[in-house]
Amino acid sequence: MGNEHVDVLIIGAGLSGIGAACHLLAGNPGTTYAIIERRSAIGGTWDLFRYPGIRSDSDMYTFGYGFRAWHGTKVLAGGRDIRRYIRATAEEHGVTDRIRFGRRAVRADWSGEEGRWTVQTRDEATGETHVLTARFLVGATGYYDYDAGHRPEFPGEQRFRGTLVHPQHWPRDLDHAGKRVVVIGSGATAITLVPAMAPEAAHVTMVQRSPTYILALPADDPLSVLLRRLRVPAALVHRVGRARNIAMQRALYALCRKAPRLMRKVLLGAVRARLGKSVDMRHFTPAYKPWDQRLCVVPGGDLFTTLRSGRASVVTDHIETFTETGIKVRSGEEIPADIVVTATGLRMQLAGGMELAVDGKPVVTRDHLLYKGVMLDGVPNLAMIIGYTNASWTLKADLAAAYVSRLIAHMDRHGLTAVTPVAAEADRSAVSVMGESLTSGYIARGDAIMPRQGTRDPWRIWNDYYRDRRALRRSPIEDPALRFDRAVPDERPAGRQDRSPAA
Repeated sequence: MGNEHVDVLIIGAGLSGIGAACHLLAGNPGTTYAIIERRSAIGGTWDLFRYPGIRSDSDMYTFGYGFRAWHGTKVLAGGRDIRRYIRATAEEHGVTDRIRFGRRAVRADWSGEEGRWTVQTRDEATGETHVLTARFLVGATGYYDYDAGHRPEFPGEQRFRGTLVHPQHWPRDLDHAGKRVVVIGSGATAITLVPAMAPEAAHVTMVQRSPTYILALPADDPLSVLLRRLRVPAALVHRVGRARNIAMQRALYALCRKAPRLMRKVLLGAVRARLGKSVDMRHFTPAYKPWDQRLCVVPGGDLFTTLRSGRASVVTDHIETFTETGIKVRSGEEIPADIVVTATGLRMQLAGGMELAVDGKPVVTRDHLLYKGVMLDGVPNLAMIIGYTNASWTLKADLAAAYVSRLIAHMDRHGLTAVTPVAAEADRSAVSVMGESLTSGYIARGDAIMPRQGTRDPWRIWNDYYRDRRALRRSPIEDPALRFDRAVPDERPAGRQDRSPAA
């Protein structure tokens, strides 16, 4: 039996991979494709993480796809609802049958002579190797390592007699009812876990080394609730809410960067109003400027409500050591614990850890620039779907997928077999595509693998939806920075158009 060949091979069946397939189908109806997914279900990150209270950290009008409306009124959605939404999107667009579940992409080799990628996959259950070939490869695995989170070793943790767990590997049978819980960390995962576990736990203590900016949003979108009561069509409610939230995300980020002192006062003032005098504001006053790290969002101020109730508390200090019965911090305070959750962050990797090579030469992603935030310079027929760090991930993922669909349609229409972004030496810089302004730990740790960005367009990363929409959806495909190869001159396959769902 020969190897399976498709026009486009997508790696990953999460939010980005399913979106990429839907855009591809709409813009290139005759194109063959397959999706490789190492897990046994659709959902990616939202199938992997199962800790209590898991939810989006961006509003659902912008975290959902632009081409398939999210019709709920909740500002943030839970993991189960997001999984259901991704699965329903795949089924509605006929994508599910094209997914090869339980296969991990191990290595991909581009042959310039053959004009195609050869991808080795491994069956996660049997270890058997399968090979697929494809004309175009799309990496839609995000940039997290699914096998292991960031897990620093703490002094004395071996003697701790309780349960130690990382949110990325949450035990299905973990019972925290009546238990004393310590959550180590101050990011989105930690501030989600505290209010989710507190109602059943004896007490929850969040132990943080330093505070994070936290923004409270309504649990339900007031405008959407009102419009629904007025029986405004759901599609219009979605369009209005999405446009408004994109503008608000962009405005909030721009204000934080341009007027950090003012926005610091605004953000801290909002927290103070939520907490009252019951909680020390030093636990919520970061030393850095707003948006030097991603803002954490809490729906309905649930974290603050939990803290005011006394069912949870915050300790800001460094961990000195674990003890048999808890954690001791530098101040000398010992915090008793039956369960310790290390919400200490994530590890980064690209393409799910798959090795890449072009004509036998390994691709070191850190040595390459990213063209329009989508393709690696010097690497033919490869796209990587990487979302925003300063806005909803899906906004950029949608734009990138729409661009890839449009690019492939252009190549088919003009008989082109390969496209390679080519950067000049003057375009190069040492700055990661994640930028210099964000100082989050996972971004710093990921610098060793993330591609670079250039000094000017189309190599510079702006993280600006409106600017990217012009560059990816409206600008011509033909670009001096792109080199196209043609196998058969003047061959013009008919019937292809630059169509794609709206992002």
